[in-house]
Amino acid sequence: MKRKFTLRFDQSKESWVLKHDDTEKVVRTFKSKEEGSRAGILRKTLGKSGGIVVLRTKTGVFDEERVFPELRA
Repeated sequence: MKRKFTLRFDQSKESWVLKHDDTEKVVRTFKSKEEGSRAGILRKTLGKSGGIVVLRTKTGVFDEERVFPELRA
């Protein structure tokens, strides 16, 4: 089962945060949704294990889901 993450706006931090859905741990923060949703940045952040990233709008509504495959050596 793939790891699952969510990119959403955090009003208290006034930034976009990428959180691991199971642990609620913040993996990385971004200044803008555009910066946080770049495929290259997400792929690098998720690493070789890959995963699923759910993107939300600033109001928290589902926007998009992206799947990053596991990279094999």
